[in-house]
Order: sequence, then C-alpha cells, then structure tokens
Amino acid sequence: MSYHYRNTGIGKETILQLCKHSPKKVFLATRNEAKAKDAIASINSQLPKPADVEFVSLNLSNLASVASAAETISRSTDRIDLLFLNAGIMNMPPGKTDDGFDLQLGTNHVGHFLFTKRLLPVLKETVAKYNTDVRVISTSSLGNAFAPSFDTMISSEKLSSQGHWTSYGASKAANILFAAELAKRHPELISVSLHPGMIQTDLYATTTSNSFLLRTLLRFFGPLVYHDVSYGALTQLWAATVDKSKLKQGGFYVPVGKLDSKNKFAVDDDMQKRLWEWTEGELEQRGY
Repeated sequence: MSYHYRNTGIGKETILQLCKHSPKKVFLATRNEAKAKDAIASINSQLPKPADVEFVSLNLSNLASVASAAETISRSTDRIDLLFLNAGIMNMPPGKTDDGFDLQLGTNHVGHFLFTKRLLPVLKETVAKYNTDVRVISTSSLGNAFAPSFDTMISSEKLSSQGHWTSYGASKAANILFAAELAKRHPELISVSLHPGMIQTDLYATTTSNSFLLRTLLRFFGPLVYHDVSYGALTQLWAATVDKSKLKQGGFYVPVGKLDSKNKFAVDDDMQKRLWEWTEGELEQRGY
C-alpha cells in the first residue's frame, strides 16, 4: 500500500496511526525536507519497527514541482491505495502562485488537482491490478462558508482582492467541488471530502501572528474551541478505513464520520462540473 500526506499536524498523526498497521510504503510529499525528515524520525520512534516512509519534494504552489512529485511517485510504485490531499495554507496575505493563480486557491485546489490528475494512471492501475478499493480523501474545512460567488472564485484578480478569508473559503469550497466531481468522472475510485474539526495546528500560525485580537481570543477560548491533532485525524482515518458501503461517493463529512448532506458545494452538480472544466482549461493553457 502507498499513501501521500502532509508532514505535520493531522497528516503526521494520520501516518503514525496507519503505520501501526504495517503499510508496505508511505510517500510523504511536502515542501520542507528538513521538517519531513524530522516527522519521519518522530513517527518511527513511536513504532515497534520503522516504517518505510519516503520523502518526496512537493511545492503545491508551483505546477512544475507538482508534476515532478507525481512523476517521482509514479516511477516508484504501481500501487496507491490511499491518496490524502491534506496539505495547504490558510489565511495568507494576498498573493499569487508561481503560475499566476490566487495563492490560496492555487495551492489548496489547483495544485492538488494536478497532483491527482498525474497520479490517476497509478490509482486506476491499483484498482484493476489488485482488485482493491482506492480512496482519494480531500481535506476541506467549514471555512468553505466564506467562499464568494463562483465567478469571483475563478478570477484570480477578483478573488485576491476580497481578503484572506474569502480566498481561503474559495479554496476550501473548491476541495469539496473537486472531490464530488472526481467521484463522478472516475467512479472506480472512492472520493470524499471532509472537515477535520477545529484543530490547533501550525496552519493557524499566520492567522494568529497577523491578528492581535484573534491571538488574544484564542489564548482564552482556544481550549474550549479546539481539539487536539489526534482528534483531527479521526475523520480522515475513518474515511480511509471504514467499509466503503458506508461512504457516499463525493460526500462531504464532518467529525467524526458524519455526512453533511446539505453542504451547498457537495450537491451543486453544475458548479462541480464548471470548476473542473475551468481548472483543466487553466492547466492546459500552462502546458499541463
């Protein structure tokens, strides 16, 4: 079995828990090699025998890096049982990716879209060759509620001008839309999205450093609001391991393992299709 994760917080906890069940191989695709290797050492220190966890360099805000990471993994294995798309950024100042997308939408959605697209041959081969179910699990957030109109979402200029939270919300709505459309276009794969809960991880570092008010509020009320990282990993661990008959294709889940059947992005077939086609078009314009 092969997996892909983020290297800190929920991703690291997910690796640790799954490695307790002796997977054959784990790919940890992330940007910071030093942090990744520290995470791998930390994980292995908590296991009875070391797991085979391999670092792969991946910068989601750079399409060439995304394509290279997918190629590295594809050359290394003919089997990927679980693909966790849970890397990302949150509440960052306005900016653009290296390829001209809004920074948060480009990193959290477009990067993951291309990564998954380039791994599709291996994902499909896994189903056919090993007769197993393959799952793509996209980490979204209740922050999807901050998403603007669809037309703003797909305009880098408009979106970047709307503020940190609107941009973040657009990227998290896109994660839900992507997961739902992936399930329809490639039904041989199981594709779901999820909100892991309010988890205290390093994703909040930018948010708290930029806001004295939020920093103060979290100091007093954080313990009442946030769960720890082990809780944050539960819904994606559930989605990765529960009997597939209990999963709704393209569904959006909240902790722990509860289907949110009323999320507007999870049920909007038209928007799902439009975002997919827009993303493919943008990638094609850039040679991907």
